[in-house]
Amino acid sequence: MEEELIEVVTEEGEVIKVVSRSEIHGDPTLLHKVVHVLVFNSRDELLLQKRSMSKDVAPGKWDTSVGGHVNAGESLEDAVLREMEEELCIKGDVPQYLYSYIHSNPFETELVYTYKSVYDGEIIYQQDEIDEVRPWSMDEIKQNIGSGTMSDNFEHEIETYVKYKDSRGQGAEGSRTK
Repeated sequence: MEEELIEVVTEEGEVIKVVSRSEIHGDPTLLHKVVHVLVFNSRDELLLQKRSMSKDVAPGKWDTSVGGHVNAGESLEDAVLREMEEELCIKGDVPQYLYSYIHSNPFETELVYTYKSVYDGEIIYQQDEIDEVRPWSMDEIKQNIGSGTMSDNFEHEIETYVKYKDSRGQGAEGSRTK
C-alpha cells in the first residue's frame, strides 16, 4: 500500500511542499490540513468515535465524528465526502462548513477545517480504525472533558465549537452558564 502524500501548508492554507504521512506525524513543525465533521442526530446528540488501539494518534480515545487528512491535491469538500464515506459509510450528505483553527500537540500541528452534518441514518463504521461509535449529549461531553477519555484534538474541537455557537447567539446545548 502506497503511503499518503500530504501538503505542508502556511497558516492560510497555501501549499509549501508535499511530504509523506510518516514525515508529518512526529514533526509538529509541519502544519498540514485536516477535515473534521461534527455529525449530530436530530436530537442534537453528537456522534463520537472511539479510536482503535492500533492508531498512532490518540489510540483508544473518543474523538470527533469524522476526521482525516486532506490528501495532496485534494479539495476540502472532496476530503470531507471521502472521510465521511470511509469512516462511517455516510454517502450523499454535504456538510456545512463552520470554521477553521490550528491544533498543535507534541506529535503534530494541523490546520483543521470543521464541518457540521445532521444525520439519522445507519452508521457502519470502519472497524480497522474505529472500535466504537455512539451519540453523546453535550452535557455528557462536558462531564468527560479533562478526564483522559477524549483525544486532546477533540477537546480542542468541542471548545472551539461551543465558542462558535455562542458567538452566533445560538448557544451550545448545555453550555450556557448565564
